[in-house]
Amino acid sequence: MTSICLYFEVHQPMRLNHFSVFNIGANHDRNSDYFDQKLNQQIFEKVAKKCYLPTNKVLLDLINRYDGKFRVSFSLTGTFIEYCERYMPSVLDSFKELFATGAVDLIEETYYHSLSSMYDDLDEFEKQIKMHREKIKRIFNYKPKIFRNTETIYDNRIARKINELGYKGIITEGADKILGRRSPNYLYKPFDTDIKVLLRNYKLSDDIGFRFSTHNWSEFPLTADKYAKWISHCEGDLVNLFIDYETFGEHQWIETGIFEFLKHLPGEVLKHNHLDFVTVSEAVERYQPVGEIDVPWAISWADEDRNVSTWLGNDMQIACFNELKNIGRRLKEKGNEMLLKTWRCLQTSDHLYYCSTKGLADGNVHAYFSPYDNPYEGFMNYMNILQDLKQRVML
Repeated sequence: MTSICLYFEVHQPMRLNHFSVFNIGANHDRNSDYFDQKLNQQIFEKVAKKCYLPTNKVLLDLINRYDGKFRVSFSLTGTFIEYCERYMPSVLDSFKELFATGAVDLIEETYYHSLSSMYDDLDEFEKQIKMHREKIKRIFNYKPKIFRNTETIYDNRIARKINELGYKGIITEGADKILGRRSPNYLYKPFDTDIKVLLRNYKLSDDIGFRFSTHNWSEFPLTADKYAKWISHCEGDLVNLFIDYETFGEHQWIETGIFEFLKHLPGEVLKHNHLDFVTVSEAVERYQPVGEIDVPWAISWADEDRNVSTWLGNDMQIACFNELKNIGRRLKEKGNEMLLKTWRCLQTSDHLYYCSTKGLADGNVHAYFSPYDNPYEGFMNYMNILQDLKQRVML
């Protein structure tokens, strides 16, 4: 038997207002100056109508049609949940309805989709995990067993911390640099920790997430029966398909046929007697690790490099990251809860992502997601806000 573990990341960042150097220190009374609430609401409602609501409806129909044999997992970031609560509670209700089927699992992550796991100590990382845990418990009355760090950032140190916090499994990228000739289609364990590691099959995941509507791709068009046949030929216990949820309807528009692909995929997969679907928790319960992985330097699912250079790959990004850390140290000494929440919102990894200067295919993807004309504009805007926040902390 080979199991398919289909997992979706659901995240929306809090995009920033345009903030010039002349704004620094000008008004310390209004938190909303940092965040473009109007733009954030517009984007969230647009994506909700194009992706979240219609895709959730498709998944619910599929779960019912196949009597729960079709199973999926989600990680919902804290910022995403806040958007739902503030602007469109019906979106959160649709996720609750999916979870109530028993065929949907929920995954832990950092509340703010942050890079707190890359700080010198993991105190802030642990705090944000616990914040996320409390949010999921309050809304879904559930305690996730599996952890997935921001953009699957992972190294040995992170694995040890997640093991200490009691999770049964952790998700990361099935990067060639850690596997060598081995397959991602098995569970592994860190060399010094007992937690189980689920590795993303990046080729099959990216066939849906990135190549689905690429007309010059040799496998275009990608149909559900073709894709199911590819999976049926995979060796191993577990094919982990980890994808941005916005793939459906937002990154891949309805006109591409992405929803028809999704509607037909479970039926095509279940035609193969040796294939089934599992949630992330079921995968960890069912299978045992076949080997160890040693990851002394952080990896992720981002870009061709599959490391953290997406966020920390140039001097601008490192300067902003260091400011974030320094502000955090001062804030925690001061104990201002309002400023602490603002600082945490500014930790969201997207702000550093927009400052990336990578070129070629990676650069095109960064430009697609960025609200700025170029990374230098993103850097100046972000750094100006950080400098203003620093002044407020020092008052």
